[in-house]
Amino acid sequence: MMAPPVKSGPKYDNFIQANKVRVIDDQGENIGVMYTNEAIEQAQELGLNLVEVSPNADPPVCKFLDVGKHRYEAQKKANAQRKTQKTQDIKEIKMRPNIDDHDYDVKMKAMHKFIDNGDKVKVTLRFRGREMAHQHLGMDLLKRVQEDMAEDAKVEAYPRLEGRQMLMVLAPK
Repeated sequence: MMAPPVKSGPKYDNFIQANKVRVIDDQGENIGVMYTNEAIEQAQELGLNLVEVSPNADPPVCKFLDVGKHRYEAQKKANAQRKTQKTQDIKEIKMRPNIDDHDYDVKMKAMHKFIDNGDKVKVTLRFRGREMAHQHLGMDLLKRVQEDMAEDAKVEAYPRLEGRQMLMVLAPK
């Protein structure tokens, strides 16, 4: 009976099409140009794989790598980047055109907190009944919000009317 063929690690070695390749060892040193079969044998002696790094070069550049270790390190690096990444949420503040001063101050305090946390703030102004006839009051209120938030935030979407609502989006500077 015949013994099963010995695998040469992942398929990286088998995908190299070129006859000759420029080889870089596991330390990053340039070994030079050699035949592909020779380079694969040297990589196997070291217990590594021959991976094509730059296929468009003449001759193609290959490197001795431990593919499993390389993938593990790349995954760890991606996870670390994902952890440090800050996602930006959109928080919504709802108001009415005839809002009282104290209520307005409470809403502004919340907006400052959201902006300081790096989130965007969507200000929604809802009109009910006859308030639709006085849309200028709503526009004046949103301009007041814009002026009060000018130090911390910039307007990303200027006030616009959508049905019975007026919307504006603020983003941190």
